[in-house]
Amino acid sequence: MSAVQIRQVARNAPIFLHLFRGIRQKSSLALDTPVQGKRINGLVTRAVEELQSIEEAGTFKRERILQSPQSTLVRVVAQNDQGSDSEETKTRTVLNFCANNYLGLSSDPRLIKAAHEALDHRGFGLSSVRFICGTQDIHKELESTIADFHSTDDAILYPSCFDANAGIFEALLGPEDAIISDSLNHASLIDGIRLCKAQRYRYNHSDMEDLEMILRETHKTARNRLIVTDGVFSMDGDVAKLHEMCNLADTYDAQILIDECHATGFFGKTGRGTPEHCGVEGRIDLINSTLGKALGGSTGGYTAGPQPLIDLLRQRSRPYLFSNTLAPSVVGASLETFRILNESNEQVEKLAKNVTMFRRQMKDAGFNLAGDASNAIVPIMLGDARLASDIADDMLEKGIYVIGFSYPVVPKGGARIRVQLSAAHSTDDVQKAVDAFIEVGKKKGVIH
Repeated sequence: MSAVQIRQVARNAPIFLHLFRGIRQKSSLALDTPVQGKRINGLVTRAVEELQSIEEAGTFKRERILQSPQSTLVRVVAQNDQGSDSEETKTRTVLNFCANNYLGLSSDPRLIKAAHEALDHRGFGLSSVRFICGTQDIHKELESTIADFHSTDDAILYPSCFDANAGIFEALLGPEDAIISDSLNHASLIDGIRLCKAQRYRYNHSDMEDLEMILRETHKTARNRLIVTDGVFSMDGDVAKLHEMCNLADTYDAQILIDECHATGFFGKTGRGTPEHCGVEGRIDLINSTLGKALGGSTGGYTAGPQPLIDLLRQRSRPYLFSNTLAPSVVGASLETFRILNESNEQVEKLAKNVTMFRRQMKDAGFNLAGDASNAIVPIMLGDARLASDIADDMLEKGIYVIGFSYPVVPKGGARIRVQLSAAHSTDDVQKAVDAFIEVGKKKGVIH
């Protein structure tokens, strides 16, 4: 180090020490060892600054702690008591309208019993990836059951649908191929596409003219063209235009992959998802979805599709090859979920009635609702991030648990509260939520 550099460090030392003391007070990453304590951790410094800017923007996300199973009624720890060691932690029981528990199966006694039975007969875990010694008979049974549910050749299980989305593109496509993705696709699809060397194109959200222009452009230059879309867009509640998309795929010899996480099990007449809703069953090439939302709410994801593609994923998909297999208890409960869905359509029909009731009354009250009229995701559009957060807090005070979403989860200026209906909600539950929204909405000037 030169003399000039030494003088510069000495001159700035008081500033560095002051900054470091502030970082140590605010960050759990601060280190206490004497040697490490002498240097300034630039990564922590930047993190503190980023956190402060998020807080100032009113978009800091705080996790509310539950002390109950997931259900329509949950026990929530009071915000000022979270992290407290007190034996008298304050909780309150509230109606939950922000879970992905669309069919109300997350704490269903039938699933819990099936999970216990699998735990007793197949153990807690496999301590292995699938291709070494991590495949049990129940894993193969579940994959076959999923394939039958979606009317595909086969299915492959992953730890989550995020992993399914992360592992599919790199395994199936190369530089000669093209991926054509909706601009509002889920982050897991975007991340998976980034891992792939295929040519990348993005069409404007649900804009079939823009999609066709790209298909026409790549028709002669790309070996294969894969159209990628969410079936139901989780933040907007709208549905992909699968009928038009399938027609375009036929015209331009393309394939289609859909992410069905917010559709499988509860959307469509019998819960077969967006293809059933849009009348294109059998025309979708690849279906990625999750066991972690409507189908019991635990963990696990999958890809369902043609046998050769599923076989190739077993050989090449990195999240499948290098992640532990699904726990037997999850597999057992998931098999019970599909048995319930195959035997009765009762919960799907109950959910549809709740959706119709909530949307009709909220629209009549003057709220700006987004999304498909038949979908259980109901975004209440507010625009301002802090307003969305404040309304969510006021709703919790009235016993209704909802969450405000803002940038970067949704576009700037697109802040909203996303309400998610469940088949487990009673008519009275839905009415209480509507009444609370109307009262809070008038108080905040959202409606009159």
